[in-house]
Amino acid sequence: MDKTTSQDPKDTAQFDNFGNDWWDMKGPMAPLHQFTPIRLDYIIAMAKRAGLCTDNDNQTPFAGLSVLDIGCGGGLLAEPMARLGANVTAIDASENAITAAKAHASEQGLRIDYRACLAEELAEQGQKFDIIYSSEVIEHVLSRKTFISAIANLCAPEGLVVITTINRTLAALAVIKIGAEYITRQIPKGTHDYQKFVTPDELASEFRAAGILLDHFTGFVPTPSGRFRQSQFMGINYAASGRLA
Repeated sequence: MDKTTSQDPKDTAQFDNFGNDWWDMKGPMAPLHQFTPIRLDYIIAMAKRAGLCTDNDNQTPFAGLSVLDIGCGGGLLAEPMARLGANVTAIDASENAITAAKAHASEQGLRIDYRACLAEELAEQGQKFDIIYSSEVIEHVLSRKTFISAIANLCAPEGLVVITTINRTLAALAVIKIGAEYITRQIPKGTHDYQKFVTPDELASEFRAAGILLDHFTGFVPTPSGRFRQSQFMGINYAASGRLA
């Protein structure tokens, strides 16, 4: 269903409630903190694959690159990207999340351009980015078509797009929705809507329709340490990346 906005007010209200919990390593954002290293590794690997990212020995491989974090929350990915040299613009529909992100970045001495706005609003300004990533966000938007179209408009001609999300499978329903929200209570109840989960085929088709070819997919699975690793299994969490067709 196409809407003129990607924002789902119910989801925004849900994330507004997290406030300063974004940087509580033992709070409701703990699963995202555990997930951050593999997300960062994937972005770096895909940037290298695209010829955008410099050698791993370099402490600032993203130096000189404009990077957009869509749905940044409290800045869990924006901060390490900034430390790696990127010129980061990070946006979120939740003003409370942006407030928390700005405060934490200031404490860390990091310069990140945080904005409380939607992707389609930023796209209207005509700015382009070398790398755009949106992690664990697309399963929360009201209109994927509007959201994806905005990403296409924001991407530089030789830019890179990276998405991480949740597959719409019975395994994801059991692990993410029922298990994590209602049994182990690792994440707050109501965080996810199973009907908004998106399969890799759907994601590829919808991005292709917007002019972006997603040509790399990988699954993420948990490790005994509580973190994640890449896997061929994409039945729950997965990532995709690509460029303008």
